[in-house]
Amino acid sequence: MSVFTRSRTTTVLGGIALIGASALVLAGCSGGGGGTGGEASESAGPVEELSLKIGTALPQTGNLAFLGPPEEAGVAYAVSQINEASADTGLNLDVVYGDSGDTDNKAYETEIPRLLGEDVSAILGAASSGTSLQFIDQVTGAGVIQFSPANTSDAFTTYDDNGLYFRTAPSDVLQGEVLGNLIAEDGHQTLGMIVLNDSYGTGLAKYVTEAFEAAGGEVVAAPTYNTGDTSFDAQISEVLAADPDAIALITFEEVKTILPSLFGQYPAEDLYFVDGNLANFGDQFPAGSLTGAKGTFPGLSLDAITDFTDALQEFNEGEGNAPLTEFTYAAESYDATILIALASLAAKSTDGTAIAEKLVEVSGGSGEGEKCTTYAECAAIIVGGGVADYDGISGPITFDEVGDPTEASIGIYQFGDDNKYVPYEG
Repeated sequence: MSVFTRSRTTTVLGGIALIGASALVLAGCSGGGGGTGGEASESAGPVEELSLKIGTALPQTGNLAFLGPPEEAGVAYAVSQINEASADTGLNLDVVYGDSGDTDNKAYETEIPRLLGEDVSAILGAASSGTSLQFIDQVTGAGVIQFSPANTSDAFTTYDDNGLYFRTAPSDVLQGEVLGNLIAEDGHQTLGMIVLNDSYGTGLAKYVTEAFEAAGGEVVAAPTYNTGDTSFDAQISEVLAADPDAIALITFEEVKTILPSLFGQYPAEDLYFVDGNLANFGDQFPAGSLTGAKGTFPGLSLDAITDFTDALQEFNEGEGNAPLTEFTYAAESYDATILIALASLAAKSTDGTAIAEKLVEVSGGSGEGEKCTTYAECAAIIVGGGVADYDGISGPITFDEVGDPTEASIGIYQFGDDNKYVPYEG
């Protein structure tokens, strides 16, 4: 076990760093309900019928398209469980799926108006912070909740969103601290970075830099690139010329173009990935190309949620979809969907503003709820007149007053000879 002490306390336990916004989160506190549903208890009296509709603006195209399948599968799996319990809760949930795209192809320019035209109460997405910032005013200005399972930019913490923006992923303040300290603990004194020039990339780079320099290291190069760029020779040359001990790739899918230029010039074990590009590359690169490289992404270690991922895979294939090869942000998408439905039940309303007013409560943010770990269990508490405190697959969640989770887990992973990642056991 490695312990870093900085502005917050970060503990790495078997490939997972657990961080509290104001206090250490103990490993035993962060659990999920397994995502397998549960039996709702009998409600007290007749239930009120609610027909809730939400939209998704998740990446079907663009530089985060690899995150689209697990995120959409997480939403669909949650919807199936919510609707299975409708006889006991009175709530039915319908989903209109849409594509966020990215800031290059701008799919959101047509998709967001289409989703709003469907009279949705909430829109899940985007995955990219930079993309979400392109339409947050449009969504929240319409009185609709914007709820992202994957936005990590610190810009959202202070954004004027009419109390209608929420996320199940933690701010990059936390991932940056974990990654910067990990690189330092691995013995590196100098660091180079290649950084996506948007709110996600520059924000995460800032917090990696702060943590690494606080540990005594020096960032020697940090060139940026823009969404839509296809050549990265200048950035690669600048970083290699600085001769850093380690390189952090703070990118999205552009990493697939960057990596071949690093192979043979830079040792894989000194490369570090982030949630925007950590993927099971497999035979996309020669065997052993990434052996020893490490990466981080928010959420409990995949080893800790295998019941959920196994059930999600079975559900997804049962729906006729191709097997999932990634599970990044699937749990956060599932939890976001469950929370919206629970807040709708608690509000006895499908109005976006009314639902938003209950999201802190059903996440446990009010401190008054009864712990529960499945939709059916939590819904039974609400229908019975109580207050539910949902602890999800991705962690306890527990929103603060601005819609940020107050507790977070950051998984740490390492690539093997097959160019696939597993939890890091350093």
